[in-house]
Amino acid sequence: MNDQHNRQRPLRVGMLTPSSNTCLEPVTYGLLQGAPPGLATVHFARVPVTRIALDSGSDAQFDRGPMLAAARQLADAKVDVLVWNGTSGSWLGVERDRVLAEALSVETGAPATTSTLALLDACAAYEVTRLGLALPYTSDVADAIVATYAKEGLECVLAEPFGEHDNEAFARIPAADVARQIEEAASGGAQAVAVVCTNVYGAFEVERLEGALGIPVFDSVSATLWLALGLAGARASWSGYGRLLREGGLRGHGGGSA
Repeated sequence: MNDQHNRQRPLRVGMLTPSSNTCLEPVTYGLLQGAPPGLATVHFARVPVTRIALDSGSDAQFDRGPMLAAARQLADAKVDVLVWNGTSGSWLGVERDRVLAEALSVETGAPATTSTLALLDACAAYEVTRLGLALPYTSDVADAIVATYAKEGLECVLAEPFGEHDNEAFARIPAADVARQIEEAASGGAQAVAVVCTNVYGAFEVERLEGALGIPVFDSVSATLWLALGLAGARASWSGYGRLLREGGLRGHGGGSA
């Protein structure tokens, strides 16, 4: 009697999104247009984030309370996996993201991860130890990210950051400028480049740049989707958006909480 309700459905990916982010939703939808039909749908909840800086006011935006409240709403949609689609752990500390992922999973019953953990998993999957960084942030935030990643065993090659602190403004940086920054970050023996921000338009530049540079480029939005699908059990792959999605199914270690 309930056969129609028991038919296999697409995976449901729940994403917690910074409130001022205007990039990751359209980019994620764009990435999925090339995916195998019926692979996944994505569902978003927003948490208040407007400014990126190294002070207590900025740090407070990333407290767990609002994220858990938003996660409970996504759990009502019976999502199969949950992600914090933000890179705050890259300067606040990776262990903070690991604790957050565990808390989200306990709260909702779904496996959970974050964008920072996805980038680290991508580095682990491709055995990257020297990583180029393309960042929109101010120089002090960039330095904090270099220090955070060093604790994870990554030596970083830092391109000149764009120096922005207004989160909404990140998405107004032209994609061509992001591409030039990625090229700069690839210098100095980098084994891969990471675009560390989910409100920067880098994902659609990845395929071309990987061909030109000869190394992987890990865009935060692409990497988050890649790991979310992996945690949900998908092993699908598709072309046009770089090695992570083309060689889908690769997983590093410690990228989330199951």
